[in-house]
Amino acid sequence: MSAARATKPLVEIRRACRDDMPQLCALLAGLFAQEADFTPDVERQRRGLTLILDNPELGRVYCASESEVVVGMVAILFTVTTAEGGRAAWLEDMVVHPDWRGRSVGSHLLNRALAEAMIAGCTRITLLTDGDNHRAMRLYSRAGFVRSAMVPFRLSLRSE
Repeated sequence: MSAARATKPLVEIRRACRDDMPQLCALLAGLFAQEADFTPDVERQRRGLTLILDNPELGRVYCASESEVVVGMVAILFTVTTAEGGRAAWLEDMVVHPDWRGRSVGSHLLNRALAEAMIAGCTRITLLTDGDNHRAMRLYSRAGFVRSAMVPFRLSLRSE
């Protein structure tokens, strides 16, 4: 695991809790406003976060906070891989507030997510990022992620 320089975090990296919900939703609004496939919807983000926070067997949400202010977050979601015969994780919703980017906050969040996925017995961790998010791709590459030959497809099962 080589995601970050061995520096002391400027922020505390901890498990998120229900009290963090408004700040987590605000971070997700910023993330989904810049992603090509999603749009912000506070109620949906609140429902999704609640599912994860209330059901640790589904995954974990970690946040970077300075005092009481949440400045970044990352989620890992658990699944099973038949290809590797074990538990696997998805890295979801990695976001750092724009004012805090460039200070290794993302690297520290990523390191925590990777460590927790290994502790949970995951054999692999997968993520998706927008094709033009070069800064994120550099971070993930430095952490040892490689591009997959697999191509993602998506089908919405909701009608709206």
